[in-house]
This record gives sequence, C-alpha cells and structure tokens, in this order.
Amino acid sequence: MCQGVTATQTRPVLSHRQILLLMSGLMTAMLLAALDQTIVGTALPTIVGQLGGIAHYSWVVTAYLLASTASTPLYGKISDLVGRRPVFLFSIGTFLVGSLLAGLSGSMTWLILTRGVQGLGAGGLMTLAFTIISDVVSPRERGRYQGLFGAVFGISSVAGPLVGGYFAEHNWRWIFYINIPLGILAIIVCYHVMRLIPFHRREHRIDWLGAALMVSGVSSLLLALSWGGNQYAWGSGQIIGLFVAGGVLSVLFLVVESRASEPILPLKLFRRPTFALANAAGFVLGLVMFGSIIFIPLYLQIVKGASPTRSGLLMLPMMAGVIVTSVLAGRAMSRIGRYKWFPVAGSLTLLAGMLLFTRLQVDTPLRVSFFYMIVIGVGLGLSMQSLVLAVQNAVDLRDLGAGTAAATFFRSLGGSFGVAILGAILTSRLATETGKLLPPAIAQLPAQQAAALPAGGKGLSVNEPGRILALPGPVRLAIQTAFVDALHLVFLTAALIAIVAVVVTLAMPDRELRGAGAGPVGADGQKHDPELARDEHDLAATEMETKSQTMI
Repeated sequence: MCQGVTATQTRPVLSHRQILLLMSGLMTAMLLAALDQTIVGTALPTIVGQLGGIAHYSWVVTAYLLASTASTPLYGKISDLVGRRPVFLFSIGTFLVGSLLAGLSGSMTWLILTRGVQGLGAGGLMTLAFTIISDVVSPRERGRYQGLFGAVFGISSVAGPLVGGYFAEHNWRWIFYINIPLGILAIIVCYHVMRLIPFHRREHRIDWLGAALMVSGVSSLLLALSWGGNQYAWGSGQIIGLFVAGGVLSVLFLVVESRASEPILPLKLFRRPTFALANAAGFVLGLVMFGSIIFIPLYLQIVKGASPTRSGLLMLPMMAGVIVTSVLAGRAMSRIGRYKWFPVAGSLTLLAGMLLFTRLQVDTPLRVSFFYMIVIGVGLGLSMQSLVLAVQNAVDLRDLGAGTAAATFFRSLGGSFGVAILGAILTSRLATETGKLLPPAIAQLPAQQAAALPAGGKGLSVNEPGRILALPGPVRLAIQTAFVDALHLVFLTAALIAIVAVVVTLAMPDRELRGAGAGPVGADGQKHDPELARDEHDLAATEMETKSQTMI
C-alpha cells in the first residue's frame, strides 16, 4: 500500500554500459551453478574410479541437490532484508570455497561434504542473479536482459559434458578448479557495479524456525525421491518415513510462516493469482523438463552409440532452440509489454515435443531426432524466463527476492519430482519390455555366447551404455528396443503432465508489464509500486473479511 509517502525515489539509473557490465558478472555467476550441474556428471565415473567408494556414488549428486534446493528460498528472503550485494557475494564465495575443497578431495566422504558446500553457495547464484537485474531494470525492459540468462543454461548444457569429458581424460580435479577464476571475475565485476544500487535496510527478525522447518522438510522429500527405487524400495519403511516426515514438517512450516513477522516464504503472495499460477506452472514444467529431457542423452548413448562427450554435442540443436528463443522471447516481451502468451505457447510447444519423442525408434535418423530436440528447445526458451518475469511482475519490490526465490525453488522441486516419477516409470516399463524381448534374443545366440551372459539377461543395466554396445547383436538390439519402448511411455506421461501446464498458464491473468520507475519510497524507507496498490488493497480487504467472519 502507498499510504504515508513522504518522498519519491526511482530505480537506480544505470547506463546501458553499466547494465551490460553487471549482466556479465551475473551471467558468469549463473554459469558457475548451471555448468556444475552438467560437468560433474560426465566425470563422475572417473572420479569414483580414483577415489573409490562406489556405494556412495549417488551422494555426490544428492548432497549438491539437497543443499542448493533447500537454501534457495533463504537467499531470496535474506537479500530482501539485508541487501543483495553481501548475500550474493557470500553465495559466490561459498561456492568457490566448496569448489576448491572438492578439487582437493582425497576420499569420497570429503568430496560429498564439499559438494554440499558447493550446493549451499549455488542456491543463491541463480535466484539472486534474477533478483539483482530486477532491482535496476523495470519489468517492461527486463525481458530482453533475462532472455540472456536462458542462453546461459543452453551454453552450460553443451559445454558441461564437453569440458567434463575432457578433464575426465586428463585431470578431473579441474572440473572444480575451473570455477575459481570464473568466480573471482564475477565477484570483482558485481562488487563494483552493485555499489551503485542503493538499498534501504529495514528492521527485521529472521525467521530461523521457519527456515529450519523448510530445510528439514525439503531435505526429507528430496531424500525420499533420490533414494526411492534406488537404495530402498518405494514401499520400504525408510522411504515412507521420509515422505511422512517431509509432509509433517511442511505443514508445520506453513503454520509458522502464517504467524511470522518476516516469513521466509510470504504466504500472502499466493493470494495473488499470477504469483500462485506462475509458480504452479513452473513446478509442472520443471517436472516435465528435467524429468524427461535427461533421458535424451541416454538414448543417444545406448541406441546411437554416442560417447558421453559426443552426446553433449548432439544435444546442440535443443540448446540452440533454447538460446535463440530465450533471447527473442525476452525482446518480444519488452516490446509487447505482456508475458502471458509466451508460457502458454511454450507449454503447447513442449507438449508437441513430448508427443514427437513418442515416435522415436531404434532406427530413427539423427536428423529427425534433432528436429524433435529443436521443438523442445523452443518450448523451454518460451517458458523458463517468462514465468520468472510473471512472478516478479506480481510482487511488490520489498518481496522481490522472496518471490524470485519461490519461482526458482518450485521449478527445481518440480524437476526433482519429475526425475523420480518418470525414472520410476522408465525402470518399471523397461523391466517388462526386456522380460519379453531378451529371452528370444538370447535363444538366437550360440551356446557359448549365451552362457557368458547373466542368467536370463538379468543384471544388464541401461546405466552402462558401454556394456550394452559391446553385447552380441541380437541381445543389444533387444535391449535398445526395450529401452525405446520404455521411453515412449515416459514421454507420453510427460506430455499428459504438460497439458496441466497449458491449462494453468491459460488461467494466468493477462497483466501488463510495469514500466520504468520503482515507485515512491514511503516513510518506512521502502519502495512501493503504485501499480500494485490495487493488489495490496484487495489483499488487505480479504484479510479484514476473514477476520470479521472469524469474530462472528
């Protein structure tokens, strides 16, 4: 609300050169987090081979995922309270310390611990990059800058496997050391440019209880999703217990947040239709995106015989679609001044891409799969940045950090659910299909070759493409066919889920992007947006009505 305004203050006016300099620092910081998600996976078998501890293989990824996802909302809220610059520099510094220590690892236990430190820093890199550029650029002009962030994801998806493969062959420790010069560059640039961005510190009390409950609840759910079907059966006591603990802790978190003076995740924001629907769409699209496209490189390796490094190169058409569409969509949103139809078009395009991938066969030419990848890349480019922009446009400036963090958090959480759900579908369908196809294929082999295989073909895993490609022709073809058939169900399920995203984005209000200027500053020292005054008034009226009904 805008009562009590005593003075006016606009957004800090930075020159185009200063904004570009700031963007270079922010994009470098984002590249650290985005690259780390793809570069480590390629080199992980080599790392485990040298350090030992294969039983703890999955924890190298899980530790990073837990720390980064759970800490994301904390960075957003704390930056709203104490300022962006110290929090952002802390996140980069923490990531660099984790990277240095990870490169020095002499055991798997040490590597897992340092990966957790890396994840703790990474939780703030992407969220705060989106938030900081939002502090200096109005929503109307923000699209063309945030579109460049989408290009960072595209570049990292291609460069990660390539760089990871190279260092895996030479010195795997450099997959961590390479972060240090990039991080130092980001710190230097952001430190100097961000001094030009004023911040009005407000009196606050950090909601430590809410933070503890949120981290514990999210960690329980992510552990259940990571372990389910791998370390433990889905119906085991451990997995059920983790899901129950996650649910109980999440409910307690909501209770605490409803009473906190400065909640980590302000629940009042979910009463705004755009905020609630955009985050719901982000969760669903995260489930579809991360839960399905991770299987495309596996298809390229198992069916097309590509190495991990080459499979990264073969993903280039998808990344080109992401990069080009993100940049063009960002510029188009700035020119048109509205955002709604971009995520709608993106959801529909993703739906079409998932349906196209249900047509993949063992003998499908690469050029055809490239076309399918481009379709998915265009869908991602249209959806990712536009939903973040929708969330930012729906919140007041005092909640910008928390709102942006919520968008990142729900998308990451959706991705975790997607990997678990669609991975379980793939595993289940694959077991059924191999059970049908392998016995006849094995029967075609000479007795000597058949005897060399595991009994009944059991023990042959798609997680080992090299072993599959080395199998006798009939057995290899049977496994490849079973894998492709299982993928059909995965992408069909993803397509059905994408329909939900289409419906949710269609329901989003078609609000106009706010123009330049940050609005006046009130007596409390906080910047207020006049265009959000109506929303704030509506929320206040709703709260008063609820209290009145309760009293009656």
